[in-house]
Amino acid sequence: MIEGLEHQIGEPLGASVLTALKRVPRDAFVDDAPYATGASDETDARALAPAIVVRLLTALAVNEGDDVLVVGAGVGYSVAMLAEIAGARHVHAVDIDREAVSIARSNLSAAGYEAVLVDRRDGANGLPEYAPYDRILLEAAVVEPPRALREQLADGGRIVYPRGTTTQTIAAIEADTTDTADTAAGADSPSDEAPPSFVTVETAGPVGLRPMLVDGEQAGVERNRTRREDAERAEQGHFAKHGWEQEWIDWDNQL
Repeated sequence: MIEGLEHQIGEPLGASVLTALKRVPRDAFVDDAPYATGASDETDARALAPAIVVRLLTALAVNEGDDVLVVGAGVGYSVAMLAEIAGARHVHAVDIDREAVSIARSNLSAAGYEAVLVDRRDGANGLPEYAPYDRILLEAAVVEPPRALREQLADGGRIVYPRGTTTQTIAAIEADTTDTADTAAGADSPSDEAPPSFVTVETAGPVGLRPMLVDGEQAGVERNRTRREDAERAEQGHFAKHGWEQEWIDWDNQL
């Protein structure tokens, strides 16, 4: 598997990622065809292929003792890899899907990484209680990381995420602390898709991850607002809220 991964990404694996690959039992997280390149059933649909995990972790460049936040716990495999590198008590993970949180907690505990904190949260809000983080990993596609996550990044920290919508590239960004005259090539370029005050320091890909969701968009929730409100009013009857009194997802506050 390791030789195949090196061939896929086109470079040797870093020492810390290689060690984590050897120590974390993937079959504890993905029962059916754990080393397959794609998902084979509904549960495995939350599991990233090993090559994508390696690309994300390589771009994240985690060191021992770094405080890490993972947005999108999935089945917990990449979270366990990070726990192996940084130390389990330094890794925190959130997921908007309660079932995913339950699966990740169970898998991490069974594999010996129960010290990792996994919580049910809207990832767009991060996990401010334990901020700042030296590294933040998004396992869901976004055009740019939500503002709350950028604000929870420690000085000198790095955020890695799949950038884009239908076409995605793994991007690593850091705060742009250089003077204007000394700005690295591309930092002030219109072609750099990093958010304001950040610079892209590394890219890899392409990849194809699911888009990041906020409350109201997770699995099992009707995404068509009219149909959802009609169903809610039919169920709640006289006590149902009226349409314009319902709360909308405020993307201006999320991004």
